Amino acid sequence: MERKAPWYYLILLILAGEAVFILPFVLPRIFRSTVLAVFEIDNTDWGLATSAYGMVALISYLLGGPLADKYPPRKLIAIALWMTALGGLWFATYPQFRELQILYGFWGFTTIFLFWAPMIKATRVWGGDSSQGRAFGFLDGGRGLTGASFGLLGVFIFSFFLGEEVEASSVVERQVAFKYVLMTACVIIAAIGILVWLFLKSGTDERKIQAERISKKEIRQVLGIPSVWLLMIIILCAYVGYKITDVVSLYANEVMLYNEVKAAKVGTLFQFLRPTTGILVGLLVDRFKITSWLIYSFGACVLGGILFGSGVIGPSTAALFFVSVVIVAAGVYAARALYFGVMQKGRIPLVLTGTAVGMISLVGYTPDIFAAPAYGVLLDAHKGEELGHQHVFWMLAAFSFVGGVAAVIYHRLYENKT
Repeated sequence: MERKAPWYYLILLILAGEAVFILPFVLPRIFRSTVLAVFEIDNTDWGLATSAYGMVALISYLLGGPLADKYPPRKLIAIALWMTALGGLWFATYPQFRELQILYGFWGFTTIFLFWAPMIKATRVWGGDSSQGRAFGFLDGGRGLTGASFGLLGVFIFSFFLGEEVEASSVVERQVAFKYVLMTACVIIAAIGILVWLFLKSGTDERKIQAERISKKEIRQVLGIPSVWLLMIIILCAYVGYKITDVVSLYANEVMLYNEVKAAKVGTLFQFLRPTTGILVGLLVDRFKITSWLIYSFGACVLGGILFGSGVIGPSTAALFFVSVVIVAAGVYAARALYFGVMQKGRIPLVLTGTAVGMISLVGYTPDIFAAPAYGVLLDAHKGEELGHQHVFWMLAAFSFVGGVAAVIYHRLYENKT
């Protein structure tokens, strides 16, 4: 398979790939303390509200995968962006708990059924036979840079409208300031959708990468590939790690005792470590064994989980806090950049990429259902205390160990095979 798609094709994928998740995940992650205040909700209820996303996404992965093998990615991705931006207008009205569940369920449909598998397939097309590590590394690194840029813009807008007295501001004042952040994001996401619709064209004959129909035969073919089952485990464990990024700014606020703006800046810094990791992975990984890097990424997650879980990090150990943040970020973001990049090694046919991604994601992204509620329960059981955060990071270490074992098996099965 020749790589024919131009560079701007990948740039559009990067912009779209993060823009679609800005409203449901990136901004709530960076502004975690603020979001809990303006929605007047605690960690447990927030986790339960957002878990509706995972429930809808579970079905959407399964049904949306074959859809990506039948229709051009350009149209599916653009429609997903526009519908997600419309949901953002509702988000900016600060809906109540039940409405918030409905909204996150809607986003589970727009960002997964219409978007996820087409993005992965389009990235495989760009990567060709020899640059899968580069394609997925640059994709995730670029998405991280996009998310961090949104975060910086959000912090600037929030600070501008809130003023200097952050601690003294009322809930109403925070709601007004954060609404400007959300509305700006909606406009940008819709604009990216227009660019995708007009310009996301690979130069490859779309008929060569689309299946005429997806039947039980193709589904059985995908389920008969061992790498599909291993990737289910690998992605599940890696995604539990990724969900830990939701509580980093909260850790800075509750354990390190930073105010809300400083805590949001820590969350933004964490976001900037994602492009750094992804771009380094993209530049280097194709020169080495891509599956080995996947193993190392889980090792970093285990180490970072132990450091935070041990309780040695607190207000008096700021340097260790930032070092540990870097270790966790490197492990989490490297794993994200690599786990779809090893599909080529695992002998998954390009024409069935959407179907395979749907099957893998059906299991791999179940943390969208259970991780946020689990973290919320652990944090609220020791509200505002370090112990709750320690339990969350021990959960990271345990899942990362299991993921590392699965990555070792994948490496032994496929790395040296042609």
